[in-house]
Amino acid sequence: MAETATPHRHFAALLERAKGLGPMKVTVIAPEEASSLGGALLAREHGLLEPILIGDPAKIQAAAESLGADLAGLEIVDEPDHKAAALTGVRMVREGQAAVVMKGHLHTDELLRAVLNKEVGLRGTRRLSHVFAIDVPGFDRLLMVTDGAINIAPDVAVKADIAQSAIHLAHALGNETPRVAALAAVETVNPIMQPTVDAAALTEMAVEGGITGGHVYGPLAMDNAIDPEAARIKGIANEVAGRADILLVPSIEAGNMVTKALTFAAGAQTGGLVLGAAAPVILTSRADDDRARLASAVLALLDAAWRART
Repeated sequence: MAETATPHRHFAALLERAKGLGPMKVTVIAPEEASSLGGALLAREHGLLEPILIGDPAKIQAAAESLGADLAGLEIVDEPDHKAAALTGVRMVREGQAAVVMKGHLHTDELLRAVLNKEVGLRGTRRLSHVFAIDVPGFDRLLMVTDGAINIAPDVAVKADIAQSAIHLAHALGNETPRVAALAAVETVNPIMQPTVDAAALTEMAVEGGITGGHVYGPLAMDNAIDPEAARIKGIANEVAGRADILLVPSIEAGNMVTKALTFAAGAQTGGLVLGAAAPVILTSRADDDRARLASAVLALLDAAWRART
């Protein structure tokens, strides 16, 4: 895990792959301030996405002016109401006018309600979940953390859906057999610590074919999930211990804390994507910068291309 000259080399490599697949049309819901509009325009500059901007045209134009950006040639759909804008955006994807949905400056629940709308939405076969892909400087692989944004306290059945969706995203990013660590505070099953019980059940579920496409093991604590020496010291020997690619967290709080700790303490670059819908949904915080939005666009493009192939 030696340092490299490029701090976020994993995302840099994925960006180069994604450039060969774009541009792909994306509906951007309420890009009415600088960061949400800027991220979509940056993805366009890199040849990844061709934005369709849905929202209040005056606010969108003001955001563009604050960035010094020219919106000439871009389609703008006049819909100032955020709920209606979200419905319009997901309907356009459902009807094939675009391949990806991107969250702009609106509340997450407004967007997800539109995604789940029975008439015009993008309901899929699995529970909606969120994945953070995290590029930690000096770390030898891209990490994925799920779910730190949507499912608050998932039970074991929901965790199985979350794990399966994350495995499929890993496939889309080029990892054919990702390793999933079902995280807990300890490495042994304790009946009064539900995350350890769930982790053991998920391990067995994967063995029996209920989760496919990767290795699943737990319970594992954070250290022996990602560090081979910590796993060796604890005497844990399996495909996942010390080499996890996907960190399946027990709760939204755990996912949020792990991701923010890596971002702010370790200088990681993150991208975020909603999975389980019929199309990729780019979901970032309203406070995220353009780099996070560009990283999310890379994830969405690779995921959409993988879906089209499978």
